[in-house]
Amino acid sequence: MSAAPFSSLADLLRRRAAAQPDERAYVVLSDRGREEAAVTFAELHDRAVAMAGRIAARAAPGERALLLCPTGIEFMIGLFGCFLAGVIAVPMMLPRRQSARDASAGIVADCTPRLALSLGRLIGGERGDLVGRFAGTGVEFLAVDDAAGAAAPDLPRAPRPADLALLQYTSGSTSAPKGVMVSHANLLANLAMIESAFGNTKRSTYVSWVPLYHDMGLVINVLQTLYVGSLCVLLAPVAFIQRPLTWLRAISDYRAEVAVAPNFGFDLCVERYRAEQMDGIDLSGWRLALNGAEPVRAETIERFAATFAPHGFAAGAIYPAYGMAEATVLIAAGKRGAGAVMRRLSRDGLQRHRAEAPRGSGDEQVAVGCGRALIGERIAIVDPATRRRLGPDRVGEIWVAGPNVAGGYWRNLEASEAVFGARIDGEAGAGWLRTGDLGFLDAAGELFITGRIKEVVIIRGANHYPQDIEDTVQSCHPALRRHGGAAFTAGDGVAAERLVVVQEVERTERNRIVADEVVGRIREAIVSEHEIVPHEIVLLRPGALPKTTSGKIQRNLARQLWLSGALERL
Repeated sequence: MSAAPFSSLADLLRRRAAAQPDERAYVVLSDRGREEAAVTFAELHDRAVAMAGRIAARAAPGERALLLCPTGIEFMIGLFGCFLAGVIAVPMMLPRRQSARDASAGIVADCTPRLALSLGRLIGGERGDLVGRFAGTGVEFLAVDDAAGAAAPDLPRAPRPADLALLQYTSGSTSAPKGVMVSHANLLANLAMIESAFGNTKRSTYVSWVPLYHDMGLVINVLQTLYVGSLCVLLAPVAFIQRPLTWLRAISDYRAEVAVAPNFGFDLCVERYRAEQMDGIDLSGWRLALNGAEPVRAETIERFAATFAPHGFAAGAIYPAYGMAEATVLIAAGKRGAGAVMRRLSRDGLQRHRAEAPRGSGDEQVAVGCGRALIGERIAIVDPATRRRLGPDRVGEIWVAGPNVAGGYWRNLEASEAVFGARIDGEAGAGWLRTGDLGFLDAAGELFITGRIKEVVIIRGANHYPQDIEDTVQSCHPALRRHGGAAFTAGDGVAAERLVVVQEVERTERNRIVADEVVGRIREAIVSEHEIVPHEIVLLRPGALPKTTSGKIQRNLARQLWLSGALERL
C-alpha cells in the first residue's frame, strides 16, 4: 500500500499534482481511438480548484451536485471540484431521450441536488431535453467547461475522512433507486485494498471504457490510477459497444497493464473478432484483465483466452473479482498472474445449497472463483434465514465487514439498518453488510458466487440459478442473443411457481427464424438440462430486455414488464 495515507480525495489530488505535476493523468480517445484530450496531474488540480470555487459560490458543504458529464476530462474536473468544495458528488448517467425506464427522476427526488454539472454544449441546447427534464426541481445547471468566474476561489475547510464524498446510486430495477453513502475514508480504504490486491504502481497504465458513473469505472479505474499515480486512458462506452476491438488496440498502443470489464465485454470482443482488424495488436503487456460487475462465466474466460492468445494475451492475466457499490466497489480479488480458479460442481448439490463434486457428466457445471477477502476486510457465508455462519462449501448469503463498507443508504434508515447492520447469530462485533448474493467459500478462502437471493428460481422445492437456465437457452440456437435473456418465476400465491423465460433474438436473425421452432428448441433444452417444463417462453426484439448501466440483466423488472405486457415481443 502507499507509504503515506491521504486524508481525503482532495488531499490525494493535491499531493499527486505536487509530486508528478507534468505527468499525464488522463487521456481521452475519440470513438476511432485517436487522442482527443489529455490533462496532467497539475492541470487537473488547477482546473478542479477553479471549479470548486464556482461550486462553493452556489452550494454549501454537504449539498449535492449531479455529475451529468459524458466520459472525459470534464467529468474529473467536476468530480474533484465537488470534493474540494465539500459538496457531495452524485455521478449519474445522462438521461436517455424519451426513456420510460430512466432513473433520473427517482435519483433527483431522493437526493434533492442543488447543482447539476454538465457541458456547456449540452446545457445550451445540443440536448434540448436535458435542462427541461429537471424543471421545477430547483436544480441549477453549471457548465464545467466554462472558465468564467474561475479566479481566486474562496473554498471551505478541507474535507475530512468521515465526510461524504459521493452518493453512488445502485442501478436496481425499481423506480426508487438507493444512494450508497460513500465517504472519503471508504474510498481511500478500498483504493489501498485495490492497490495491494492488484500490485499496481505508477507504471501501471489503464485503458477503460466502463462508464464513469458506474462504481467499476469510477473507483477501480479513474480513482485507482490517481491513487497510484499512473495514466488512465479513457474510451467512451458507446465506442466500445460499437467497435470493441478499439479497446484492445488502445491496450496495445499504450502498453496498458490493467484493463477491466464486465463479463459481457469479454464476450463482445470474441463475438466481434476479425483477424484482419487485429493486425499489429499486441496484448502481451496486458497483465491484469479484471472480469467483474456481473456473473463471471467459465466459457467466457476460455473463449477469450483462446481467441486472443495468438495476439499475445496470456490466460494467467484473467482476473475474476467480486464487488458492489455498498462496499465502495471491490470485495474479493484473486492473485495477480494466477489466472482463474475453476471448480467443477454438482448441479444437484447446488440445489441443496452444497458445493459438491458432480456425480456424472449430466450433473456437472463449472464455477469460477472470484478471489479472496481483501486486506483489512472479512467475508462470511451466512444462512439468510437463521443468520448463522456456514462452513466451507456451504452455500449461503455473502456478508462483508471492513473499512470499505459504506455508511448506508441516503435518507433511508430502514433499508440501511436491514442491509448494513446485520449481526451473525452467536457472534459479537459490529454490523455486517448483507450483499443479497449467494455463494460459498472453499477451504482455502476462495469465494464463489452462485446467484442472487431474490432471483433464485424455486420449482417444486428445488433451487435453480437463473443464469444457468439463461445460458442453456442461449446455447441451444444461434439466433438467440448472448446476455439477452432472463429466467424468472411467476405465481399468484395459489398456483405453484412457474418458470418464464424471455429471450432476445439477434438483429440479423429476427426476420429469418421460425418462431415456433426456436421456442420448441428452447423448451427441449430446458427440460433436458434442468428438468423443468417452462410455463411460457417469449421471444423479444433486440434491445428489449431491461439491463442496468453496467449491463446486468434486471430480472425483477423483466418480470414486472412481462406481467404488465410491456415487453417488446418479436
